[in-house]
Amino acid sequence: MLNQKIADLRKDYKLASLDESEIAPYPLAQFDKWWQDAIHSEIDEANAMTLATSTPDGHPSARIVLLKSFDEEGFLFFTNYESRKGQELAQNPHVTLLFFWRELERQVRIEGTVSKAPAGISNEYYNSRPLGSRIGAIASPQSKVIPGRSFLEEQVDQLTAKYQHTAPQRPDYWGGYLVKPQVIEFWQGRSSRLHDRILYSLTPAGSWKIERLAP
Repeated sequence: MLNQKIADLRKDYKLASLDESEIAPYPLAQFDKWWQDAIHSEIDEANAMTLATSTPDGHPSARIVLLKSFDEEGFLFFTNYESRKGQELAQNPHVTLLFFWRELERQVRIEGTVSKAPAGISNEYYNSRPLGSRIGAIASPQSKVIPGRSFLEEQVDQLTAKYQHTAPQRPDYWGGYLVKPQVIEFWQGRSSRLHDRILYSLTPAGSWKIERLAP
């Protein structure tokens, strides 16, 4: 049944436009342009992105993770390899990332394949984290059922005592993933829901095809 109060929630987007004459020839350059806009706009956690994964038989799941870097190698994030998302990534490497920058009325959707980041990159990032975050990564059996909050607190207390004088090392079950894009769509909100959508698709020859999509 239609909930009219929810159905009446709407916003007309009028901040900007996205035209083919203004975009970069490569999607990473276009992403970097929009990324700089997001940073300069002081968006809270501009690096927050939805990561959608799926089981081999097509059951999807999604959650927010944090982008840590991007370059020609891919979009980098970190997590527990034994978590639900880690298990799904091991079985099905096809993923989607979604950024929504409400303040700029923009979305970026990235489809691609994922692989584990090199151990050196995972070690470097893990060692740069605050001690509490490093201990938390060891203490939490992510996505597993636990008896209660006290279980985590006890694990953290034990590990904090253990690592009073030595630095914890990155556990094998925690590290980075790189998403190599095959499709990147840039969405700019426009008035009357006639949004601008520009799609970059990687061709078999390794070049990028640029197309406009209907909103």
